Amino acid sequence: MAVTYFTQELTTSIAPSRMFKALVLDSHNLIPKVAPQGIKSIEFVQGDGSAGSIKQTNFADGGHLKWLKHRIDAVDAEKLVCKYTLIETDTAFDEIESVVS
Repeated sequence: MAVTYFTQELTTSIAPSRMFKALVLDSHNLIPKVAPQGIKSIEFVQGDGSAGSIKQTNFADGGHLKWLKHRIDAVDAEKLVCKYTLIETDTAFDEIESVVS
């Protein structure tokens, strides 16, 4: 088994706290509006967005995935940290055991 890491750094004029709020805390509302061609909807199937919640992302028709579910493992708005794990999807990934961000 191999472990692969990805790091992404973005530069923006928007304050980090506003970016975190938009892309993490309010992503279920914002992302389907910003990218409707790719994301149909994002909804909480369990919880309210705090640790332990499960969020399902439903993709637009025609893509490789129809939906996937993430479990939120930790969220700290003060430290701008969110950790989550991909727990389920409609497509089997033979070569991927788990995804943690």
